Amino acid sequence: MQVLHRLEHAEDANLLVGLDTADDAAVYRLTDRCALISTLDFFPPIVDDPATFGAVAAANALSDVYAMGGEPRLAMNIVCFPAALPVEVLGAIMEGSSRKLREAGVLLVGGHSLEDREVKYGLAVSGFVDPAKMKTNAGARAGDVLVLTKPIGTGVVTTALKYGALDDEAAAAAVESMTMLNRDASRLMVELDASAATDVTGFGLIGHAVEMAEASKVTLSIEASRVPLFPRVRELVGRRRLRPRTLDENRRFFGERVRFRDGLDRALADLLHDPQTSGGLLIAAPPDRAAQLLGRLGAAGVGAAVIGEAVEAAEDAAVIVEP
Repeated sequence: MQVLHRLEHAEDANLLVGLDTADDAAVYRLTDRCALISTLDFFPPIVDDPATFGAVAAANALSDVYAMGGEPRLAMNIVCFPAALPVEVLGAIMEGSSRKLREAGVLLVGGHSLEDREVKYGLAVSGFVDPAKMKTNAGARAGDVLVLTKPIGTGVVTTALKYGALDDEAAAAAVESMTMLNRDASRLMVELDASAATDVTGFGLIGHAVEMAEASKVTLSIEASRVPLFPRVRELVGRRRLRPRTLDENRRFFGERVRFRDGLDRALADLLHDPQTSGGLLIAAPPDRAAQLLGRLGAAGVGAAVIGEAVEAAEDAAVIVEP
């Protein structure tokens, strides 16, 4: 993020979304009715099973397109793989990814691989959106209701798995969530004309909320007690070795732009900074449509929750967290 601020920002009349607002993907207008969405994401394994890792990586990469209100169409693999590992492991990763791409109706059309000391896998994804229906992180308005479509805590869960502090059964809810596409949530927020959206990933709920608030020139007020959590994460985050390294990095990086009200539990405050993988969408919706959005999300099997609202911009905080 700090490096991106030093880059020269591209200027083009058809570049609808670039670097300026730290949004989820780039968007380039092709015609008045069609724009190209372009994104890329890859990372080391966060679960032991190779096929599950591939599915999580695919769902995570596709999420950036869904966050823009678009439909992903093409994908290309990005692979780093050690020569010492059996090639069957790579085959399982790619098969897990391919199954998720087929579920999304996305065509795998190529990729690039290189030898590395550590496995890393992800995808570059292209999709399309009608510019008139595109969602960005810059459209939230004071009075909008904030809806989160997945619980948080995947960073703590996957770290606990790595250290053997959590078994597969206890982690099942988080793994299932990470492999779940944000497709239905994206479709419904477009149909109900939500104001803004972003997907919650590596910067945690707080980090992505800060980006939405600053891009939209509002302040987001989050009620921490209403934020859904995965089982056991509140207990696990209190154990220092089970905290993802980037949790504390997120806290430091975004800290000056966040105001925590008195009375907030420390463990819950930490989880709001927890880096997510294939997290849910944070949607800002007009109050007269929020209840309908929540109901339709539930009917589609998306366990969404209202976690706060957008308010007029405060001078000293992009995000205010209430207990």
